[in-house]
Amino acid sequence: MKTFTTLLSLLFMQLILVQTAIAQESRTALVPLPSVDDFSNGEDGWSFGLGLGVEYETAYEGSDEFGVEIQPAGAVQWRSGDNVFFFAGEALGWRGLRSDTWLLEALIGFDEGREESDSDDGRLDGLGDTEEGFQLVFQARRALDADWRYWLVGRAVATENGNLGLFGVGRRFGDKNDGSGSELNAVVVFHDSEYANTGFGVTAEQSAASGLNETNLGGGLRSFGLDYNYRYFVNNNWQIFAEALYEYFSSDVRNSPIARSNYEAEIGVGFIYVF
Repeated sequence: MKTFTTLLSLLFMQLILVQTAIAQESRTALVPLPSVDDFSNGEDGWSFGLGLGVEYETAYEGSDEFGVEIQPAGAVQWRSGDNVFFFAGEALGWRGLRSDTWLLEALIGFDEGREESDSDDGRLDGLGDTEEGFQLVFQARRALDADWRYWLVGRAVATENGNLGLFGVGRRFGDKNDGSGSELNAVVVFHDSEYANTGFGVTAEQSAASGLNETNLGGGLRSFGLDYNYRYFVNNNWQIFAEALYEYFSSDVRNSPIARSNYEAEIGVGFIYVF
C-alpha cells in the first residue's frame, strides 16, 4: 500500500511538472501594451473581438468645436507565432515581434479627409472638401527593458496629401503582463509642406471664397503630444478600454486662420467582447 501511494504521489508530481512546462511554453500577449489589441490569448489561429467606443473630440484639426461620435471597436486577427495579421475598422495590417524588443507594424488605412460641414459654425465655408484617400503607416517600438516598461517609438505616415512623422517615448503602468493596465506616450510630430497645407493652408482661391487670409505653410515641426491608453479585463471575454489624446500645435500651425484652437484633444471609452 505504501509503495502504491508513493507511485501515485510521483505520478501526480510529474503531471504538475508537465502542466507547468506547457504553461511556460504557451505564448501570451504579443507585447504587454494596453494600446495593442491582442485577442489571441496566446494561441495561434483566428481570433475576433467586437465592441463600441464613444469619443468626445474636436470636429476637425484645429477646431474649437467638439462633438460626440460612436465608433465600432475590435478587430479580426490571425496569429502565427510572433506575427499577427489584422483587419480593424478601415485598416488592414500586420504586426510582429522581433528579438523580444522590437515591435514592428505596417498597415494600409483610409483617410476620411475634411468636409466643410464638419464645422457647425461655418468656420470651413469656402474652403471646399479635402479629398478622401488611402494612407500607409509603418511604426516601430523598441523596448528599453525586458518587460516593456519603457520604450522608444517612431511612426511614418504616407498619404496622397503629404507625409507625417512621429517620434517619442512611452511608459507602461500596472503589474500584469497580459495587455491590461495603462500606458503613456509623449511624442513630437513633424509634417512636410503638402501635409501641412492640406490641413492648415489657404490657397488664393480658398481665400477669395472664405474670406480667410491666404496661408502657405512649410514643412517642419507640427506639434507636441501626449497619448494615454487604458485597458481592463473584466473576464476572459469582456474588455474595457479608454484613451485620451492631447496635441499642442507649433507656432506655424497656430498662426493658420484654420486653427481656431492651439490644440487638438480627444477622449474615448468603450468595450470589446472577445469571442
